[in-house]
Amino acid sequence: MSDSEQPVESGAAELESSASMESLGPIQMLSLAFPGNHFKGEILPELERLKQERIIRIVDLLLVRKDAEGNTMVTTASDLDWEEAVSFGSYVGALAGFAAAGAAGIERGAIAGAAELADGHLFDEDDVFRVTQSLPNNMSAVLVLLEHLWAKPLLDTVDRAGGVELGNDWIRPEEIVSMVHRTTPQPDRP
Repeated sequence: MSDSEQPVESGAAELESSASMESLGPIQMLSLAFPGNHFKGEILPELERLKQERIIRIVDLLLVRKDAEGNTMVTTASDLDWEEAVSFGSYVGALAGFAAAGAAGIERGAIAGAAELADGHLFDEDDVFRVTQSLPNNMSAVLVLLEHLWAKPLLDTVDRAGGVELGNDWIRPEEIVSMVHRTTPQPDRP
C-alpha cells in the first residue's frame, strides 16, 4: 500500500502525533471595519478583559488604518509566544498537508506551517497588501483570529464521550428573529 493509499485512521493518528499542539478551542476569524481613525479607547480594554478572564486568546491580529490622504499604519499583535506560534503553524500545516496529499503530506505540511508562523503571525504581507488596497481612505479595518478558550473544556468533554460535532454556526440575535419569523405561520390576511 502506498503512502497515499494509507487508511484515513492511520493518517489521523500520524496527524495527531506530528503536532505537539495542546487541544485548541474553536478559532474564529473576525473582520471589522470602522469609519475614520478616531477610536474611543473601548475595544482594547474589552479585549484585555476577555483575555484576563481566559475567555479568548488572540492568535493573530492585523489592524490597518488609512487616513484621509491614503497614508496607512499597520499594527499586528498576538498572544502566542514563539513556541506556541510555531506549534500552531505546524498543526495547521499538518492539517493542510493531510488535506492536500493524505498521510504523505502531513510531515511536509507541518514543516512548512511551522516555518510560516516562525515570525509569530499568520497574517502576512499579502494580507496587509490586500487590506490596504481594498480599504477606502479615512477607514480602519481589523482582522483577528480569536481562540475561544471558554469552549475548550466543553469540547474536550465531548471528545472524551466520543461525540462528533455536526455543525457550528454563530447566529446573531437579529438572525434568530428573522428565522423565527420565517418559520412561524402567519395569519391569513383578508
